[in-house]
Amino acid sequence: MKNMAKTSRIANRPSRLVMILQLFDRDRPVWTVEQMARALGLSSSTIYRHVRNLVKGGFLDPVSGAAYALGPAFVRFDQILRHTDPLSQIAAPVMQDLLKHTSEACVVIVCRKFKDCVMCVQEARGSKFRGQIGYERGVTMPLFIGATSKVILAQLPDRQLKSVYLDNGETIHRVLRASNWHEFRAQIKDIREAGYALTRGEVAANRVGLAVPIARNGKAFASISLVGTGKMWDDKKKVDAFIRHVRAAAAQISRALARQSPVVSR
Repeated sequence: MKNMAKTSRIANRPSRLVMILQLFDRDRPVWTVEQMARALGLSSSTIYRHVRNLVKGGFLDPVSGAAYALGPAFVRFDQILRHTDPLSQIAAPVMQDLLKHTSEACVVIVCRKFKDCVMCVQEARGSKFRGQIGYERGVTMPLFIGATSKVILAQLPDRQLKSVYLDNGETIHRVLRASNWHEFRAQIKDIREAGYALTRGEVAANRVGLAVPIARNGKAFASISLVGTGKMWDDKKKVDAFIRHVRAAAAQISRALARQSPVVSR
């Protein structure tokens, strides 16, 4: 039994190639072999052997200072995804239509759950939108910050929701002002019952986000959001109209995804 448990742990452990690649992010885009070895608790010779293979495959690029950065292979794969990912392909024209029916002073984004966070996969900026949004393709956000994330979080079963709370309790208390698990669950339950999330200033100052979940075969895994600022968000009738349009856009994408289900990832 002990040997079986050990084998299971090894099988579930990410490969060293994956572990190396997961070190790279926007805050730390360059790593030396020695830094990788210290971060992963492996020998420099082991890291170098894997890095050499990653360089050959174009996944890492040598840079100055005997260091490495992500390589051009990722650009190639991103180009493939942009042209073949059903969610992005289906959502793109729907997002443009949503801007026409709501406001060109807004941005529409589509995000999907990625590991323990939410990642933006598609963005459409209105012709009158100015400033930064905080979301762009590839940017990740915690599951509990902003309407885009919360509306996906609200679809998780209580067991997963409790895990999110236990792993991020301090931040949740500060950002959501939920003093305990029951208050947090109540907030998320309200979003689930409403069918949409509306937040102000959680991702960026003065920004309002309105999000509705996108389902695939009846299971929500992504969201579409209308993001903007200004006095129009203080007009209840206008916001109610926005909610109807975003709901309709999410439903349209969900129906199209259902027809594409054989080629959508599980």
